[in-house]
Amino acid sequence: MDIAHLHFLVAEADPAQRAALKDMLGHLGASRVTDAPDGHTALRFFQGGFSPAADVAIIDLDLPGMDGLELIRNLAGLDCHSSVIMTGKQPPALMFSVETLAQVYGLELLGTIAKPVTLAKLKTLLDNYAPPAPPAETAGGPRFTFTDIGVGLQRREFEPFFQPKIELATGQVKGLEVFARWRHPEHGVLTPSSFIHALEENNRIDFLDWSMIELSLERCRKLHDQGIPISISINLAPETVAHPAFIRQVSAALGRHRLLPDYLTFEMPESSVLTSDPDFIERLVRLRMMGFGLAIDDYGTGRSNLQLLARIPFSELKIDRSFVDGASKKRPLGTVLKSCLGLAHNLDRMSVAVGVETRQDWDFLQGLGCTYAQGYHIANPMEASAFPGWLEDWRHFF
Repeated sequence: MDIAHLHFLVAEADPAQRAALKDMLGHLGASRVTDAPDGHTALRFFQGGFSPAADVAIIDLDLPGMDGLELIRNLAGLDCHSSVIMTGKQPPALMFSVETLAQVYGLELLGTIAKPVTLAKLKTLLDNYAPPAPPAETAGGPRFTFTDIGVGLQRREFEPFFQPKIELATGQVKGLEVFARWRHPEHGVLTPSSFIHALEENNRIDFLDWSMIELSLERCRKLHDQGIPISISINLAPETVAHPAFIRQVSAALGRHRLLPDYLTFEMPESSVLTSDPDFIERLVRLRMMGFGLAIDDYGTGRSNLQLLARIPFSELKIDRSFVDGASKKRPLGTVLKSCLGLAHNLDRMSVAVGVETRQDWDFLQGLGCTYAQGYHIANPMEASAFPGWLEDWRHFF
């Protein structure tokens, strides 16, 4: 990418390494580079409101006076919008922890580089730079009241979009995950970030859940009638599943659309499924006995009780995107991913990697024996009417 218009800050104590970094940036096309020999000088740069502000800050961990860890903590407190690259002579596992810390602070981290810094390593991270969104965009989209959403549901403005789930060993499409979308008459297609909060505040997420169940089964039936006997997965709130009438109502919905339970999987987050509540566990067992699939979503983000995990009758373990994205390049992340896949395999469950964004992620997961993958590398969520055409293209591709 062209970095000539970007302003860089290089915070590095060693004069020779500081000069080398400035030379590398110049070789890559940077025209404005400010340097700082210690953490306090770097912090004053950000506090002083220098203009233009730094677009990218390259910060060494071993700065004198105020080290890199303290500096990024202070930058987080300043609501810093600069992208950050951390450097250090620490081993890769420790640099990975530094990366995690910077992300927890909310900084826009391009990555870390274990010294020595090379031109190739620096260029790889700078290629990931994207300018921050303008304030109008970061403020979020339109907000709606609970009443607004209720009217939209009644008018059938909400509809399911579908993202394919691919079997890594064969490349075959094995299912579709449902994503709720609101086709708003004024604002266009909206994602749950615009409407889920109001539903949760009023404890009526089940309104959306039942709408998605009914509409998804309707779309699924149409696909079956077109000769595409695909299965679907629907994210549900645990309160929806726990409702006394849930099994009766979902069975009636399947009957209306002439579908078997085998074609429907319910996805619930790890934090809600791993419970010792006997009534809820009985409900899960009953659903599995009826033939429904059960998937533990966002696996790895909670504090799993492994003994309880082994007892829950789930059929799929969906590994959170935070353990998938970049796992092929980051050894600690890859180790965690292998552990998750091994757990699923040892429990004789299928594994689903969520958030597969690159070919590298795909190849890495395939090599590890992951069962299924889904993500933007494969396809974005799409309308049901677009799926047959996409499927035809995918089959030609494979």
